[in-house]
Formats: sequence, structure tokens, C-alpha cells
Amino acid sequence: MATKLYTIEDLLVGKYYRSLNRHFEGTITYASKREGIWYGEGLEAYVVQINTPSYLSDRYATIAVKVGE
Repeated sequence: MATKLYTIEDLLVGKYYRSLNRHFEGTITYASKREGIWYGEGLEAYVVQINTPSYLSDRYATIAVKVGE
């Protein structure tokens, strides 16, 4: 049996995203690691593109992802 290796970007794409303070929601269509932003130990920053049905264009957000144990 072959094992497929997933990246964090692979796991984020296709997931539902909802921003309570920016008032938009939709499906993540793109994710990329963002360097130079520090959220804390064991966290990495990712910029995500969100396809929002209520807007004419996609929206972007930076999220923190816990990595490691």
C-alpha cells in the first residue's frame, strides 16, 4: 500500500472558511505559507484565497496553523 504525503496547503484547499470580524465566508481555493509573520511557537502563517459567493471577487486572509505535536 502506498502512502500519500499531504502538505498543509493540500489540506487547507477545499475547506470552508468563515471570518466573523470581516463578515465573509466561502471555500478556500488556494493556500500558501507566508514567511515573516510570527504567531507564536508551533504556529505557521498561511495566506488563503477564499471563493465567496456574495462578492464579485475572491477574498484573502492570513491564518495561523498549528504544526508539530
